Amino acid sequence: MEVAAGFPGVVPVRDSKAPHGPALVLEAGAWVVFIDEMKTGMRLTAS
Repeated sequence: MEVAAGFPGVVPVRDSKAPHGPALVLEAGAWVVFIDEMKTGMRLTAS
């Protein structure tokens, strides 16, 4: 996974094994929540 820097307010993420493939662009706040959840080992659930 690659995360691009330098995009205010959003976090572009892509599969490093497919660099010319699609990217997900997440709001910065959503990215922070995702990373915090991964660090604590909690499962994310769809709402």
